[in-house]
Amino acid sequence: MRVLRRWVDPFVLGILIALVLGLVLPVPDALRGAIEGVGDVAVFLLFLVYGARLSTREVVGGLKNVRLQSSILGSTYLLFPLLGLGVSWLAAPIIGDALAAGVLFLSLLPSTVQSSVAFVSVARGNVAGAICAATISNLLGMVLTPLLVLALMGASGAGGLGGLRSVLLQLLLPFVVGQLLQPLVGTWLRAHKWLTTLLDRSTIILIVFGAVASATADGVWSSVSWVMLVALLVISAVLLAIMLVATWWGGRGVRLNRADRIALLMCGSKKSLATGLPMAVVLFPAATAATIAVPLIIFHQLQLVVCAALARRLARNSEDPGVVASRA
Repeated sequence: MRVLRRWVDPFVLGILIALVLGLVLPVPDALRGAIEGVGDVAVFLLFLVYGARLSTREVVGGLKNVRLQSSILGSTYLLFPLLGLGVSWLAAPIIGDALAAGVLFLSLLPSTVQSSVAFVSVARGNVAGAICAATISNLLGMVLTPLLVLALMGASGAGGLGGLRSVLLQLLLPFVVGQLLQPLVGTWLRAHKWLTTLLDRSTIILIVFGAVASATADGVWSSVSWVMLVALLVISAVLLAIMLVATWWGGRGVRLNRADRIALLMCGSKKSLATGLPMAVVLFPAATAATIAVPLIIFHQLQLVVCAALARRLARNSEDPGVVASRA
């Protein structure tokens, strides 16, 4: 069981269970509507807690390393979207337009926070820089991701500017309110990390179940085959491998030290499931959001497994980390 937990995230296992239940359980229309309503409230509370928990001092401190921060932001919001645009276009004839749109959507998302920082710590990288980079990435992502969806996905991004307005109201507004409350409750929330973890994981599992149940009711899955899912796994592996190599050697090209290169490697190559699923629900109709989320869920699990192994190798091979990273 301990070995299984090392390679399979219990959170991802919960998501997979929600996926299966959404596929096989018949959910009445009224109940699906109620689940969507509860999910909206949960997303609002989630970003309220994110804002209240974040210390402004972390952002200010990490901003001093301009070279690292600009490299991570460039990887997250420039290199990855360009790669996602090309890969999704090439993959559309194989996996279909809907899943290809999901590949493009995942490339537009901010970086992860918890797993990026954890892997940087394991690999003996710049933890403070990673905390700041992941935080800034998610802050900017609340505006940049919907704008990129509008620019690159066009009509696929449901509602156009209305989708951006929904993100501002449902994600950015509670985050700002949380920041205003941060001096009052921030210390307590940071001392009780389990509360944020419980809230974000339960919210995402609820969103997955509701989205998949809606897609099942609308007959979306009839167009998705096992061959398409296997192809999607291969595509995700290619995306991740390219970003790992590009961020590691790109860090060397801009003359980052080893600790900063590890932070760039781990933060610049990842995409956030915790932020991505709520955004998908806000930006797309429920049935569409379920299909859009499939590439993100697959990529998320793959990045956890690969980067966990890579972080351990970097820690053991500190004398020559480039060899290890380039082979990942």
